[in-house]
Amino acid sequence: MSDAAIDEGVLSRFEEVALQLGRMTNEQGLGKRLQEQFLRRISYIWIRSILANRSFCEGLEQIMALNPDRGVLMATNHRSFFDQYGVLLCLWMGPTTWARRLYFPVRSNFFYERPLGIAVNYLVGAGTMYPPIFRQAERTALNKDALERVAKFLAQAGTLVGVHPEGTRGKGPDPYELLPAQPGIGQIALQSKPIVIPVFINGLGNDIVADVRSNFRSDVRRTNPVITVIGEAVDYADLSSQKPRPALYKKAADRFRAAIIELSKRERELRALATAGLLPDDHPGWLTNRPMGKLYARPK
Repeated sequence: MSDAAIDEGVLSRFEEVALQLGRMTNEQGLGKRLQEQFLRRISYIWIRSILANRSFCEGLEQIMALNPDRGVLMATNHRSFFDQYGVLLCLWMGPTTWARRLYFPVRSNFFYERPLGIAVNYLVGAGTMYPPIFRQAERTALNKDALERVAKFLAQAGTLVGVHPEGTRGKGPDPYELLPAQPGIGQIALQSKPIVIPVFINGLGNDIVADVRSNFRSDVRRTNPVITVIGEAVDYADLSSQKPRPALYKKAADRFRAAIIELSKRERELRALATAGLLPDDHPGWLTNRPMGKLYARPK
Protein backbone atom coordinates (compact mmCIF):
# COMPACT_ATOMS: atom_id res chain seq x y z
CA MET A 1 0.00 0.00 0.00
CA SER A 2 1.44 3.30 -1.10
CA ASP A 3 1.39 6.67 0.61
CA ALA A 4 0.54 8.25 -2.74
CA ALA A 5 -3.05 8.88 -1.66
CA ILE A 6 -1.77 11.55 0.71
CA ASP A 7 -0.48 13.57 -2.24
CA GLU A 8 -3.77 13.84 -4.10
CA GLY A 9 -4.33 17.39 -2.91
CA VAL A 10 -7.54 16.60 -1.05
CA LEU A 11 -6.05 17.03 2.43
CA SER A 12 -4.97 20.17 4.20
CA ARG A 13 -1.37 20.40 5.29
CA PHE A 14 -2.45 19.79 8.89
CA GLU A 15 -4.33 16.62 7.88
CA GLU A 16 -1.37 15.37 5.88
CA VAL A 17 0.92 15.72 8.88
CA ALA A 18 -1.63 14.04 11.16
CA LEU A 19 -2.02 11.11 8.76
CA GLN A 20 1.75 10.69 8.37
CA LEU A 21 2.11 10.71 12.14
CA GLY A 22 -0.57 8.03 12.40
CA ARG A 23 1.22 5.85 9.87
CA MET A 24 4.58 6.21 11.58
CA THR A 25 3.04 5.29 14.91
CA ASN A 26 0.97 2.34 13.72
CA GLU A 27 2.81 0.88 10.75
CA GLN A 28 6.43 0.91 11.89
CA GLY A 29 7.84 -1.55 14.39
CA LEU A 30 9.40 1.05 16.64
CA GLY A 31 6.25 3.16 16.67
CA LYS A 32 4.08 0.20 17.62
CA ARG A 33 6.48 -0.88 20.38
CA LEU A 34 6.55 2.62 21.86
CA GLN A 35 2.77 2.74 21.62
CA GLU A 36 2.47 -0.50 23.57
CA GLN A 37 4.74 0.77 26.31
CA PHE A 38 2.78 4.01 26.59
CA LEU A 39 -0.49 2.09 26.85
CA ARG A 40 0.94 -0.30 29.40
CA ARG A 41 2.74 2.17 31.65
CA ILE A 42 0.75 5.39 31.32
CA SER A 43 -2.69 5.14 29.67
CA TYR A 44 -3.83 2.06 31.57
CA ILE A 45 -3.00 3.51 34.96
CA TRP A 46 -4.73 6.86 34.61
CA ILE A 47 -7.73 5.60 32.63
CA ARG A 48 -8.27 3.02 35.36
CA SER A 49 -8.06 5.75 38.00
CA ILE A 50 -10.79 7.88 36.41
CA LEU A 51 -13.14 5.20 35.08
CA ALA A 52 -12.77 1.81 36.80
CA ASN A 53 -14.83 2.64 39.90
CA ARG A 54 -18.05 2.85 37.88
CA SER A 55 -17.20 0.19 35.26
CA PHE A 56 -18.77 -3.25 35.12
CA CYS A 57 -17.82 -5.79 32.47
CA GLU A 58 -19.38 -9.13 31.61
CA GLY A 59 -17.79 -11.63 29.23
CA LEU A 60 -14.12 -10.95 29.97
CA GLU A 61 -13.22 -14.55 30.72
CA GLN A 62 -14.23 -15.84 27.32
CA ILE A 63 -12.20 -13.26 25.44
CA MET A 64 -9.23 -13.75 27.76
CA ALA A 65 -9.34 -17.45 26.92
CA LEU A 66 -8.97 -16.83 23.20
CA ASN A 67 -5.81 -18.03 21.49
CA PRO A 68 -6.55 -16.64 18.04
CA ASP A 69 -4.60 -17.72 14.97
CA ARG A 70 -5.67 -14.52 13.17
CA GLY A 71 -6.77 -11.01 13.95
CA VAL A 72 -9.80 -10.19 16.09
CA LEU A 73 -12.37 -7.60 15.00
CA MET A 74 -14.43 -6.10 17.82
CA ALA A 75 -17.78 -4.72 16.67
CA THR A 76 -18.95 -2.11 19.18
CA ASN A 77 -21.92 0.24 19.39
CA HIS A 78 -21.16 3.96 19.34
CA ARG A 79 -22.67 6.56 21.69
CA SER A 80 -19.63 8.44 22.97
CA PHE A 81 -16.26 9.62 21.68
CA PHE A 82 -14.77 7.53 24.49
CA ASP A 83 -16.55 4.19 24.01
CA GLN A 84 -13.43 2.42 22.80
CA TYR A 85 -11.44 3.59 25.80
CA GLY A 86 -14.06 2.04 28.06
CA VAL A 87 -13.82 -1.24 26.16
CA LEU A 88 -10.03 -1.06 26.27
CA LEU A 89 -10.11 -0.71 30.04
CA CYS A 90 -12.08 -3.96 30.25
CA LEU A 91 -9.49 -5.74 28.12
CA TRP A 92 -6.59 -4.28 30.08
CA MET A 93 -8.14 -5.39 33.36
CA GLY A 94 -8.46 -8.92 31.94
CA PRO A 95 -5.65 -8.96 31.08
CA THR A 96 -6.08 -9.98 27.45
CA THR A 97 -2.55 -11.14 26.75
CA TRP A 98 -2.99 -12.10 23.10
CA ALA A 99 -3.90 -8.55 22.02
CA ARG A 100 -0.56 -6.95 21.16
CA ARG A 101 -1.30 -4.63 18.24
CA LEU A 102 -4.31 -2.35 18.65
CA TYR A 103 -6.07 -0.30 15.97
CA PHE A 104 -9.29 1.69 16.17
CA PRO A 105 -10.41 3.21 12.84
CA VAL A 106 -12.03 6.55 13.56
CA ARG A 107 -13.85 9.40 11.83
CA SER A 108 -11.25 11.96 10.79
CA ASN A 109 -13.22 15.12 11.55
CA PHE A 110 -12.14 15.27 15.19
CA PHE A 111 -9.08 13.08 15.64
CA TYR A 112 -7.26 14.08 12.42
CA GLU A 113 -8.57 17.55 11.63
CA ARG A 114 -8.24 19.30 15.00
CA PRO A 115 -5.24 19.76 17.29
CA LEU A 116 -7.39 18.76 20.29
CA GLY A 117 -8.31 15.52 18.53
CA ILE A 118 -4.66 14.61 17.96
CA ALA A 119 -3.90 15.45 21.59
CA VAL A 120 -6.70 13.17 22.84
CA ASN A 121 -5.64 10.38 20.48
CA TYR A 122 -2.02 10.41 21.64
CA LEU A 123 -2.31 11.42 25.28
CA VAL A 124 -5.05 8.87 25.98
CA GLY A 125 -4.54 6.09 23.45
CA ALA A 126 -0.99 6.61 22.13
CA GLY A 127 -2.33 7.07 18.60
CA THR A 128 -4.35 3.84 18.39
CA MET A 129 -7.25 5.74 16.81
CA TYR A 130 -6.07 4.78 13.33
CA PRO A 131 -6.62 4.75 10.39
CA PRO A 132 -8.91 7.77 9.83
CA ILE A 133 -12.11 7.49 7.80
CA PHE A 134 -13.08 10.64 5.89
CA ARG A 135 -16.59 11.95 5.24
CA GLN A 136 -15.95 13.85 2.01
CA ALA A 137 -16.74 12.11 -1.30
CA GLU A 138 -13.51 13.39 -2.87
CA ARG A 139 -11.55 11.41 -0.27
CA THR A 140 -12.99 8.03 -1.25
CA ALA A 141 -9.56 6.79 -2.32
CA LEU A 142 -8.23 7.44 1.16
CA ASN A 143 -11.06 5.43 2.70
CA LYS A 144 -10.49 2.54 0.30
CA ASP A 145 -6.83 2.62 1.28
CA ALA A 146 -7.76 2.64 4.98
CA LEU A 147 -9.94 -0.46 4.65
CA GLU A 148 -7.14 -2.27 2.81
CA ARG A 149 -4.72 -1.39 5.61
CA VAL A 150 -7.11 -2.68 8.28
CA ALA A 151 -7.54 -5.95 6.36
CA LYS A 152 -3.76 -6.30 6.24
CA PHE A 153 -3.48 -5.69 9.99
CA LEU A 154 -6.08 -8.37 10.69
CA ALA A 155 -4.13 -10.98 8.75
CA GLN A 156 -1.70 -11.11 11.70
CA ALA A 157 -2.40 -13.00 14.91
CA GLY A 158 -2.12 -10.70 17.92
CA THR A 159 -4.01 -7.87 16.20
CA LEU A 160 -7.15 -6.34 17.70
CA VAL A 161 -9.20 -3.90 15.62
CA GLY A 162 -12.19 -2.10 17.11
CA VAL A 163 -14.88 -0.86 14.70
CA HIS A 164 -18.31 0.72 15.10
CA PRO A 165 -20.72 -0.87 12.56
CA GLU A 166 -22.88 2.26 12.73
CA GLY A 167 -20.04 4.37 11.36
CA THR A 168 -20.97 7.39 13.46
CA ARG A 169 -22.30 8.17 16.92
CA GLY A 170 -25.93 7.59 17.77
CA LYS A 171 -27.21 10.93 19.06
CA GLY A 172 -30.84 10.03 19.73
CA PRO A 173 -32.38 9.85 23.20
CA ASP A 174 -32.40 6.03 23.32
CA PRO A 175 -28.95 4.43 23.78
CA TYR A 176 -30.42 1.06 22.80
CA GLU A 177 -31.47 2.25 19.35
CA LEU A 178 -28.54 1.65 17.00
CA LEU A 179 -28.10 3.41 13.69
CA PRO A 180 -28.09 1.31 10.50
CA ALA A 181 -24.90 -0.66 9.95
CA GLN A 182 -22.51 0.58 7.29
CA PRO A 183 -20.99 -1.96 4.87
CA GLY A 184 -17.38 -1.07 5.74
CA ILE A 185 -17.14 -3.50 8.66
CA GLY A 186 -18.62 -6.24 6.49
CA GLN A 187 -16.04 -5.56 3.80
CA ILE A 188 -13.21 -5.75 6.33
CA ALA A 189 -14.53 -9.02 7.77
CA LEU A 190 -15.17 -10.75 4.45
CA GLN A 191 -11.81 -9.71 3.02
CA SER A 192 -9.65 -10.64 6.01
CA LYS A 193 -11.88 -13.23 7.78
CA PRO A 194 -11.01 -12.32 11.38
CA ILE A 195 -12.72 -13.55 14.53
CA VAL A 196 -15.58 -11.07 15.08
CA ILE A 197 -16.51 -10.30 18.70
CA PRO A 198 -19.60 -8.12 19.39
CA VAL A 199 -19.57 -5.65 22.29
CA PHE A 200 -22.22 -3.36 23.78
CA ILE A 201 -21.19 -0.52 26.09
CA ASN A 202 -23.40 2.06 27.76
CA GLY A 203 -22.94 4.82 30.33
CA LEU A 204 -20.22 7.07 28.93
CA GLY A 205 -20.99 10.59 27.73
CA ASN A 206 -19.13 13.11 25.60
CA ASP A 207 -18.25 15.46 28.48
CA ILE A 208 -14.98 14.01 29.79
CA VAL A 209 -14.95 16.33 32.82
CA ALA A 210 -18.43 15.21 33.88
CA ASP A 211 -17.49 11.56 33.37
CA VAL A 212 -14.39 11.91 35.53
CA ARG A 213 -16.33 13.62 38.30
CA SER A 214 -19.00 10.95 38.14
CA ASN A 215 -16.43 8.22 38.75
CA PHE A 216 -15.77 9.54 42.26
CA ARG A 217 -19.38 9.80 43.39
CA SER A 218 -20.18 7.30 46.12
CA ASP A 219 -23.47 6.31 44.47
CA VAL A 220 -22.24 6.17 40.86
CA ARG A 221 -22.67 2.39 40.55
CA ARG A 222 -26.38 2.85 41.18
CA THR A 223 -26.91 6.12 39.32
CA ASN A 224 -24.53 6.10 36.35
CA PRO A 225 -22.50 2.91 35.87
CA VAL A 226 -20.57 2.13 32.69
CA ILE A 227 -21.60 -1.38 31.70
CA THR A 228 -19.87 -3.39 28.97
CA VAL A 229 -21.07 -6.75 27.69
CA ILE A 230 -18.72 -8.81 25.51
CA GLY A 231 -20.36 -11.52 23.44
CA GLU A 232 -19.27 -14.73 21.78
CA ALA A 233 -17.75 -14.76 18.30
CA VAL A 234 -20.24 -14.19 15.49
CA ASP A 235 -20.59 -17.05 12.99
CA TYR A 236 -20.47 -15.62 9.49
CA ALA A 237 -18.88 -18.60 7.69
CA ASP A 238 -21.82 -18.83 5.29
CA LEU A 239 -21.10 -15.29 4.11
CA SER A 240 -17.32 -15.57 3.96
CA SER A 241 -17.60 -18.59 1.65
CA GLN A 242 -19.39 -16.50 -0.98
CA LYS A 243 -17.89 -14.16 -3.55
CA PRO A 244 -17.38 -10.74 -1.90
CA ARG A 245 -19.71 -8.03 -3.18
CA PRO A 246 -21.28 -4.84 -1.75
CA ALA A 247 -24.63 -6.47 -0.93
CA LEU A 248 -22.82 -9.19 1.01
CA TYR A 249 -20.77 -6.60 2.90
CA LYS A 250 -24.00 -4.99 4.08
CA LYS A 251 -25.47 -8.36 5.04
CA ALA A 252 -22.42 -9.14 7.18
CA ALA A 253 -22.54 -5.70 8.79
CA ASP A 254 -26.23 -6.19 9.63
CA ARG A 255 -25.42 -9.53 11.25
CA PHE A 256 -22.78 -7.93 13.47
CA ARG A 257 -25.18 -5.13 14.37
CA ALA A 258 -27.84 -7.70 15.33
CA ALA A 259 -25.36 -9.43 17.64
CA ILE A 260 -24.65 -6.10 19.37
CA ILE A 261 -28.37 -5.47 19.81
CA GLU A 262 -28.73 -8.88 21.49
CA LEU A 263 -26.01 -7.89 23.96
CA SER A 264 -27.83 -4.62 24.67
CA LYS A 265 -30.67 -6.66 26.18
CA ARG A 266 -28.27 -8.16 28.69
CA GLU A 267 -26.76 -4.74 29.42
CA ARG A 268 -30.24 -3.41 30.16
CA GLU A 269 -30.77 -6.25 32.65
CA LEU A 270 -27.44 -5.59 34.34
CA ARG A 271 -28.17 -1.86 34.51
CA ALA A 272 -31.51 -2.53 36.20
CA LEU A 273 -29.75 -4.74 38.75
CA ALA A 274 -27.07 -2.11 39.36
CA THR A 275 -29.53 0.74 39.85
CA ALA A 276 -31.50 -1.44 42.26
CA GLY A 277 -28.35 -2.11 44.26
CA LEU A 278 -28.38 -5.81 43.33
CA LEU A 279 -24.88 -5.89 41.83
CA PRO A 280 -22.90 -5.90 45.09
CA ASP A 281 -19.63 -4.04 45.34
CA ASP A 282 -17.72 -7.30 45.68
CA HIS A 283 -19.12 -8.68 42.39
CA PRO A 284 -16.17 -9.70 40.13
CA GLY A 285 -17.71 -7.77 37.24
CA TRP A 286 -16.75 -4.44 38.83
CA LEU A 287 -13.34 -3.64 37.40
CA THR A 288 -11.91 -2.35 40.67
CA ASN A 289 -12.13 -5.92 41.94
CA ARG A 290 -9.53 -7.01 39.38
CA PRO A 291 -5.89 -6.56 40.39
CA MET A 292 -3.64 -4.29 38.38
CA GLY A 293 -1.33 -6.48 36.38
CA LYS A 294 0.53 -7.10 33.19
CA LEU A 295 -1.41 -5.87 30.20
CA TYR A 296 -0.01 -7.67 27.21
CA ALA A 297 2.54 -10.28 26.35
CA ARG A 298 5.37 -8.41 24.68
CA PRO A 299 5.41 -8.77 20.88
CA LYS A 300 7.92 -11.30 19.65
